This record gives sequence, C-alpha cells and structure tokens, in this order.
Amino acid sequence: MKKIIVLISIAFLTTIFGCSEDNGNVNLDDVTAPTGLSALTTIKQDNSGKVTILPRGEGVTRYEVYFGDGTVEPAYLNPGSSVEHIYAEGVFQVRIVGMTVNGLKSEVLQELTVSFLPPTNLAVTIAHVPGDNMSITVQASANLEAYFQVYYGETPGETPVDFMQGETVTHTYANTGTYQVRVVALSGGAATIEYLEDVIISNPILLPVDFESATLNYAFTNFGGANSTVVNNPDVSASNGSAKVARLNKSNGSEVWAGSFLELGVPIDFSTMQKIKIKSWSPQAGIVVKMKLENLSNPSINTEVDVTNTVANSWEDLVFDFTGINNANNYQRVVIFYNFGNNGTGLNYYFDDIQLITGAEQLVLPLTFQSTTLTYSFTDFGGATATVANNPDASGINTSTKVGKLVKGSGAQVWAGSFIELSSPINFATQQKIKIKVWSPQAGIIVKLKLENFANSSINTELDATTTVANGWEELTYNFTGINNANNYQRVVVFFNFGNPGTGTSYYFDDIRQSN
Repeated sequence: MKKIIVLISIAFLTTIFGCSEDNGNVNLDDVTAPTGLSALTTIKQDNSGKVTILPRGEGVTRYEVYFGDGTVEPAYLNPGSSVEHIYAEGVFQVRIVGMTVNGLKSEVLQELTVSFLPPTNLAVTIAHVPGDNMSITVQASANLEAYFQVYYGETPGETPVDFMQGETVTHTYANTGTYQVRVVALSGGAATIEYLEDVIISNPILLPVDFESATLNYAFTNFGGANSTVVNNPDVSASNGSAKVARLNKSNGSEVWAGSFLELGVPIDFSTMQKIKIKSWSPQAGIVVKMKLENLSNPSINTEVDVTNTVANSWEDLVFDFTGINNANNYQRVVIFYNFGNNGTGLNYYFDDIQLITGAEQLVLPLTFQSTTLTYSFTDFGGATATVANNPDASGINTSTKVGKLVKGSGAQVWAGSFIELSSPINFATQQKIKIKVWSPQAGIIVKLKLENFANSSINTELDATTTVANGWEELTYNFTGINNANNYQRVVVFFNFGNPGTGTSYYFDDIRQSN
C-alpha cells in the first residue's frame, strides 16, 4: 500500500510539476523538508481515553502519526485530516512525521498526557439482610465510573470485591462489631472517589429463642451453682425435633435458688401477647420450674411465675402466664430456675423454644378448618383466592363441614396460589410426609405443595402430586423424607393446576397433616 501511495505521488508530481518545470516556475530541488511540525491533541472528557490528533506543519503533503503506546502501524493522514485513538491513562511520546512533495521528511516528538477524571455523584446503599443479622448488601452508582470496589473492613489487607453499577453484593461477617465499609468508584485510571460508612453488626438474642443459630452468642449468666450451655437435643422426638437446646445442670449441693439467665437485645413486648411458653425436659415430674423477668438496668424491677411440670424424661410445653404485666417495666432478662426450692443433685434439665404466645388456640398441623376460634388467614398471589368454605361434597373420605377453597381466577398466573402461616414451624423429626385431601373438577392436574421459612422465603422446598380423581375427594401424599428440620418451615403454600393459567375454576383442600 505504501508503495502505491509513493507511485501515485510520483505520477502526481510528473503531471503537475513536470509542466511547471518546463515553464521555469517550480524546481523540486528547491523544495525543503517540512517545518513547524506539531499536533493539536484533544482528549474526550468521558474517561473513554479517546484522543483526537490533528498534525500541523509547513510544506507537508502527508503525515505519519506514531501513537507511542505500542501500536505498531502508524496512521497516514493528508494535511487537514485528524485521527482518533483510544489510550489508557499515562504519558506517551507521539511521533509526528511530515513528508514533502519530493519525499523529504521531518519529525517531532510530542508528549501526550492522558488522565481520567474522577467519578462523580457517588451514591452508596448499605443495608442489613432481613432475617440475617450478620450479613449486609452493598449497591453503588456514580457518573464516569468504570466499576466499583468494596472493602468490608473485616480483615487487614483484605482483597476488595469488584462489582458493577446495578449489581448487589452481599457479605456475611464472622463476628459482631463495628466495621468501616469502604466503597471506591474507579474511573479506569488513577482518579477515584470513595465512600466510608461504619456498619454495626449486632446479633441480639430476641424472642423466640430456639438455640439453633450458629452466629448468635447464647451467653448465659449462671448463679448459685447452676450452669447452662447450648447442647445437642438429648431426645429428638415428635414433641421437639430441634437439633440444639439449652441444658441447665444443677450441680450437687447447689443453692435452692440456683439458675441461669439470658439477656435479650430489646425488652420483651407484652402489648399483644402476655404468656411465655417453653419446651421443657426433666428427669423428674412434679418439680417447680420458675421463670423470672427482670429489667436490665434495675433487677429489682422484676416479676416471676412458677409452673409445675407433669412429665418425666420427655419434652412437654410449659406456659408462664404473665397476664396484666406492666409493659413499661422493660423486662429484658429471662431467668430460669429448675427444681426451685431444692438443692441441686447434679441432674440435667433441658429447655428450648422460649416464645411469646397469646394463650389462644394455635394454628398448627393438622389443619382441618373446623375451628370456630382460629382465624385462617390466607395470603393470595397471582390471581388465586383462598377462603374457608362449606364442603361441596361431604362424602367418601371427607365428610367435614368446612374445607379450604381456592379459586384460580380467569387469566390467573400459571403459578397462582395461596399460603397460610402456622403459629410455629412444622416438626419433621419423626414424620416427614404431608397428606392433603383435595377435590378437583379435573383429574391429571398438578397440585404443588411448597414449604417456606417464615422469616426468609428463599429457604423453601416443594413437591408436586397429580390428581387422579375428578369431582371427588382423594388424598395426596407429599414425601419430604430427608427434609432439613432446622430450616423451620412455617408457611404452607398450595398451588392447583400448576403450570396452567386460571380459568375461574374452584378447587378444595382439607386435613393438611403429617404422616409416617
């Protein structure tokens, strides 16, 4: 290509200047090398690194521009033309070569400095993850940024995490404390802008207390010769399928008032519920289990209730009735005493699932929809609607008067359904199947059952079953064998004719129960 250009130039010279030379007007020997070589360089102010180079000089018929950044091939330009080139940030020696009509050359080196502007308008959002006190999410936006880096402040010399605008990154801290989170917006060069925020990671113990958390510090304070710790459940059963429980050892000769207490992150709110229930396991029946509540800053502000257990060597529920309690007293310390009034003999006692209750009937499996005191509150989505209704076909395997009814409205989503939240998580320790009686006008449709964690619906599991009967009751079985009981599934979600849009059809369900 270069050879062709030279030949054209020679032809041009022969044609133009050959005649002029005959007239005595131009002598090529009189043409000198180019002078006054330079270049006008302009940098686009968007951090793209785009530079426009316009070479200038006297007596030049063609320019060669060598970019000075490792690009091998130069740009060839006619006078008055410019070239665009993308540079990284840095200092470069741009070489401008000018050539005259008779092939004489001059050149000049011109220093080019490419520096990027710092990003502007950095906005950072740091939020705690709902249901996970140890984790945060980070999002950021800015102008002129190439990408972001976040330092979570957990370890010295940590490697930052890169992320882009529109992304959300999540980090889980190993310990509680105050951490300085630093978010840096980078421009693609040395120019940056950053944001600092102190994040407090606290993992307070709140009711209900189930002793299952791997991150919570269940810091018991013991007194009188008692000692409480978190241990493995010694009796995993239908009454308590938890993996972890609290054990109180009342050592030999310990005081009659020996016990332990936990301090909660906030005072107990008794505004709507004034009873506290615990699961209790004791090697003796007929002993006094005392619960005392104290103000954190002033223990003389306190109240206590005694309950006598009725079962030995098995789990049972004990309910402490604090009806009429003064909520303004800010009770934040929960004190437990076993076999109160008697000296310790070295026995172990266990307790679990400390929770507020109303004292009213609890919404738990089995769900029969027959109660006149329970409120069956369904949450609908996708165009489905669930209610409690009269049994449309009280015959065969289901003669109940009341059942659940789900209407999948016309045009409802293929995933339309409804859920109900139980008063406590389902205990799968010994029974890992769920049976439901269903009534459908169609056979061969999918009925999906999904179980979700109450606080974090992303913790879930689901199974499908297919109806075989039309216009009659049948029982479907969902085998959740191997289910993780620690996931605390408390939300029961039902979908009828899953995968197909709604047509206004009514479906019925009843007797949701566990089975072996």
